[in-house]
Amino acid sequence: MKKANWLLLTLGIILFSFDTSWAQLDSQHAVGGRFGSATGFSYRYTLADDRAMEGILSVQSNSKSRRFRLVGLYQYHKPLDIAENFTWFYGFGGSIGSFRHKEVVRTWVNDQGHTVTERTEPKSELALSIDGVVGIEYHIPTAPLSISLDVKPYFDFLQESSIKLIDPFGLTIRYKF
Repeated sequence: MKKANWLLLTLGIILFSFDTSWAQLDSQHAVGGRFGSATGFSYRYTLADDRAMEGILSVQSNSKSRRFRLVGLYQYHKPLDIAENFTWFYGFGGSIGSFRHKEVVRTWVNDQGHTVTERTEPKSELALSIDGVVGIEYHIPTAPLSISLDVKPYFDFLQESSIKLIDPFGLTIRYKF
């Protein structure tokens, strides 16, 4: 828990230590792919020079479960004064989706030497969460592309009812038009 508190304190200091001048989002639309622990598609719609809405459609899968989420985020964009063509952003939103526990088959030999097979049935649940985002974005000056690196912590209401701080790192590559 101490690491989580230090991470939140560090992110808060970073958020409020930069200049309050406005970023210039230079395109109305941006579409791309998001890669990380959850992979999917991203669409960003610019509302003003410094604000945008982003939708992320993502899938996350491992040997025991599969997660599908539709995330909506409201973002604030600010210039990063220490480097040209860089901006930083933060925001909040929520998500809805599904969480599916896959069928798991375990086989072992018991004390009597008999082979025992145990199966768990697949089960689906509704996924609902509150999400945040903080990140940095580089606008490639010679192409209509941008690359961003962000962390998107979320609080899951229904499955584990826990805060995910480390799991949701992502790299997004967008085409701007």
